[in-house]
Amino acid sequence: MAVKITKRIKDIIERDRRIFLTTTREPYPFVADHGEGDYSFDVEGNKFLDFASYISVYNIGINANASVRKAIKAQVDKLMHAAFTDYYSELPVEFGEELIRMFPKGFGKLFLSNSGTEANEAAIKFAQLFTKRTNILAFYGAFHGRTKGALSLTASKSIQRANFGPFSGVVHVPFAYCYRCPFNLSYPGCGFACVDYIKKYPLSKELSPKEVSAFFIEPIQGEGGYIVPPQDYFKEIKKITEDNGMLLVADEVQSGYMRTGKFLALDNFGVTADIYTMAKSLGAGLPIGATIVSKSLGDIPSGSHANTFGGNLVSVAAALASIKFISRNKRRLESEVKRKGRHMLKRLKEMESKYEIVGDARGIGLMQAIEIVRDKKSKIPGVKEREKILEEAFDNGLLLMPAGESSIRIIPPITISDSNMEKGLDILERAVKSANSGKQ
Repeated sequence: MAVKITKRIKDIIERDRRIFLTTTREPYPFVADHGEGDYSFDVEGNKFLDFASYISVYNIGINANASVRKAIKAQVDKLMHAAFTDYYSELPVEFGEELIRMFPKGFGKLFLSNSGTEANEAAIKFAQLFTKRTNILAFYGAFHGRTKGALSLTASKSIQRANFGPFSGVVHVPFAYCYRCPFNLSYPGCGFACVDYIKKYPLSKELSPKEVSAFFIEPIQGEGGYIVPPQDYFKEIKKITEDNGMLLVADEVQSGYMRTGKFLALDNFGVTADIYTMAKSLGAGLPIGATIVSKSLGDIPSGSHANTFGGNLVSVAAALASIKFISRNKRRLESEVKRKGRHMLKRLKEMESKYEIVGDARGIGLMQAIEIVRDKKSKIPGVKEREKILEEAFDNGLLLMPAGESSIRIIPPITISDSNMEKGLDILERAVKSANSGKQ
């Protein structure tokens, strides 16, 4: 075992458990201390290749890069908080202008918040304001946040919603999870039966489509298991929204910001949403969320939505430096992420063909996953097998994170070097091989 778990690490974890309410800790004992580039280090100096990017927050490198850190330090000494929804400030305006340039033509209004959850809460309210409708469609497997409004959209795991209901105004429908099709069909022969279901059942028997304000989507389902739908799927969903005067809201909190080789993951499917939400990597390590709307939707009434810390100047300074880096290097990053993604998927598909417990390998760019099963025939989720893989990878210096019931998400910094990506995939494959051998 390369990683040493010391008494200090164990003591910190025990102190944590005594004082904090339970959240979603991973099965391995990682106590973060510092990071740089492709690597994270714990409090005892154990070194890890990072294939998690702290949940896709550090897209441009662990602890961001020197230009981002310099901008943060300079702003701290100037003014940290400017009450941006009450007073004016130039820095958020400059950031907003840079951000809008990354969006399709016709986008030009946005709202700043503190997280992806808050960005989605704003999107719910804005969609209802713009359409004067209250109901919403969302997908099973979706994760849009944990505050009450965003949680009403979320339907990834029952524990996330347990004891927090009732939830009103949201109807969930099946996502195009082709590996586990709820209709036991196969694409393309299915003719998008999951889309037909939406039209034939909830939109004809449960609620009028003319009462639906928005359809919330993740271009690639994140917490639900890194589910990638067929190429034309969102064109069918977009047609439903257009035919019925609904808005299409794309949650790009995890999938956006060049993660798939495009600034917006939805662009991979040839579709444009009416409202987008972003967070995570937007602040390069500091908390910031954004809700971006089409100019055609207009504005919201003064006083209908605001917050205290949205547009916080330190977070905005980080976000501005980060997006300037993205803008300057966009073409190079697009090419590199796509190239690295093709190679990564090739390696993962090879694992799928070699090991009985790898049921499916999928992804776009550097947002990829393998789904672990007990065996390929039954497709029973391999929950214990996944945990064994995560723990063995950790023991050998690789940080990974779970997704869905039994998938492993692979989200290194988009700037990761070829050699480190290969090294990490080698560690992952050894862990998969070990878990697979344990099943035989």
